[in-house]
Amino acid sequence: MAGGLKVPAAGAGGPEHPSGATPDATPESAGGTQSIERAVVLLMLVGRAGAEGARLADLVASSGLSKPTVRRVLLALVRAGLVDQDEASRRYHVGPEAYVLGTLAAPRFGIHALALDGLSRIARQSGDCAFLSVPRGAFSVCLHREEGTWPIRTHVLQAGDRHPLGIGAGGLAILAALPEAEAARIIEANAAALAAYPGYSPALLRGAMSDTRARGYALNPGLYVAGSWGIGVPVRGPDGRPLGALSLAAIESRLGAERQKELVPLLQREAAALEAKLGGSERGPPQRPARSMARPAS
Repeated sequence: MAGGLKVPAAGAGGPEHPSGATPDATPESAGGTQSIERAVVLLMLVGRAGAEGARLADLVASSGLSKPTVRRVLLALVRAGLVDQDEASRRYHVGPEAYVLGTLAAPRFGIHALALDGLSRIARQSGDCAFLSVPRGAFSVCLHREEGTWPIRTHVLQAGDRHPLGIGAGGLAILAALPEAEAARIIEANAAALAAYPGYSPALLRGAMSDTRARGYALNPGLYVAGSWGIGVPVRGPDGRPLGALSLAAIESRLGAERQKELVPLLQREAAALEAKLGGSERGPPQRPARSMARPAS
């Protein structure tokens, strides 16, 4: 196979190369096709590396390409915004333009389209703004904001906003639903980024994560913007990992302890319904480890 690419296509029984290209491509077309195939393979490898990112050496080993070729293709992907390189760790991550493409595909696929009805119900029944956030590496991205009817609103979070995991109720709900070791790595990786968030620190996030697991839902008591409070719950996939979070945000006077008791069950019902749509109903009740997001006692 040309170029030594050896990354299998997703799914059993597929061709060895993601494109299914055959080795008898004509010389005229082989060069351009090969470059595209190499870029696709490396983009897939970077995406599969998850929150920790991909090292150059790992990409070279997994792709079967030479180190200069991998560097050259990655540079092109970085220029296009499809891949990012972390300045400190030098690891590669999926870039902002890849996120944009995913967002454009969301109306046809995935959690965004499936969550819209539930977000509408949350906003209508609560009167406050409802949000869908999803994890993207060590960050959370707001995919959707559904406006409520209450005349005084908080505008601290908009669709497309990106923050380190743990910032805001949705991001904290996702962080607390991750395995302990993975969440700890993410907090450490985001230590420098937290400098832009004066109300936060790694120590505060560790405490907030523990409180979230014990309480059964995430609470942001105006840490990002004073007076803007939020509550959130995770949405889990069939494997139990968080695929996103549903959250509500309102001015402080609308999210006191008593009203939290009214609104958290609403978020939890819609999260459970969304999990069922995503396939969670096939695995039975969520298997939650000790201290992990247990539902509050009624």
